[in-house]
Amino acid sequence: MNLNLGTVTSPPRNEGASVLRAKDCLRAALEQPRRQGLTIGLVPTMGYLHEGHLSLLRAASAECDVVVMSLFVNPAQFGPGEDLERYPRDEERDLRLASEAGVDFVYAPAVEEVYPDGFATVVEISGDLTGVLDGDPARRGPEHFRGVTTVVAKLFNTVAPDVAYFGQKDAQQATVIRRMARDLDFPVRIEVLPTVREPDGLAMSSRNAYLSPEDRRRAAALSRALRTAERTALEETLQAGLAAGQRELAADGIEPEYLEARDADSLQPVAELDGRPVLIAVAARVGAARLIDNVLIRP
Repeated sequence: MNLNLGTVTSPPRNEGASVLRAKDCLRAALEQPRRQGLTIGLVPTMGYLHEGHLSLLRAASAECDVVVMSLFVNPAQFGPGEDLERYPRDEERDLRLASEAGVDFVYAPAVEEVYPDGFATVVEISGDLTGVLDGDPARRGPEHFRGVTTVVAKLFNTVAPDVAYFGQKDAQQATVIRRMARDLDFPVRIEVLPTVREPDGLAMSSRNAYLSPEDRRRAAALSRALRTAERTALEETLQAGLAAGQRELAADGIEPEYLEARDADSLQPVAELDGRPVLIAVAARVGAARLIDNVLIRP
């Protein structure tokens, strides 16, 4: 995108996304839109875009004058033995899809640009939100979310967006980022959009690329388990719902890392529906992929 310094208009959306590798270049590119009072939307991604990402990009394009997509596989949120090296990447395809979805700037920095030599500062949220579910020390651990909040805080500082877009599939991550933005007074609105699913219900994820055909079939049990848990919880009790979800997973030979009911805002465990929104979240390894999903019950 080429901005005319003498024209006060929204930037055109048909020139393709400009790819920027340095934060100083991105800040400079956003100076004029900011002076013009244009709204800036940010969609953080690790690339290998799918329809879930594209739904966020289209929403940002519809609501904001300027859209920035970050394209960065963040090593700080991968633990030892996780899939950092084999995480799927296809930058050329990602840039084409981003342009088609209305992105103006793609920020695609090298690791050294984000974490320069001697980097020693992190952003950490308390264990009430980051030490449970995926953050349980027996699972990915709170350091996973420390990596997420640190890189997102850096993106917020670099882009200074008016709105940032995230997906409901990563519900715990969205909750943690909302808390960070509130606690650190980031002047950004956090928008969390619905999970985008395959026709059989499987939540779209870059890690679905790891699934063999048979494991891909089995993976659909996660969304079935959540739907069963939700329906049974509303008809009977929350505990009956969780038990029904477990049976749905067991029928396809899936042993979840967790299938839990949590308060949607505080992530504290809940034993019954009491009128507050309840998150039923699941994580499981299916073949070579570790998958997460959730359903939000609003009684």
